Amino acid sequence: MLRFAKRLTSLREKQGISIRELAIRSDLEYSQVQRIEKAKVNFAYSTLIALADGLGISPSELLNY
Repeated sequence: MLRFAKRLTSLREKQGISIRELAIRSDLEYSQVQRIEKAKVNFAYSTLIALADGLGISPSELLNY
C-alpha cells in the first residue's frame, strides 16, 4: 500500500494538481484520496479505476511502480 501511495502522490504532483482536485476529477471524497495517499486505507478496484481516470491515465500505468 505504501508503494502505491507514493506512486499516486508522485503522479498527482507531476500533473500539478492538489488532492482536492484529484478527488473532484475522480468523483471521490477528498478525505478518501488523502487516506489513500497516506497508505491508511484499503480501497476497492473501482476506486483504483476512478483515480486513474482522474489522472487521465490507465490503471496499469498507475500500478506501474
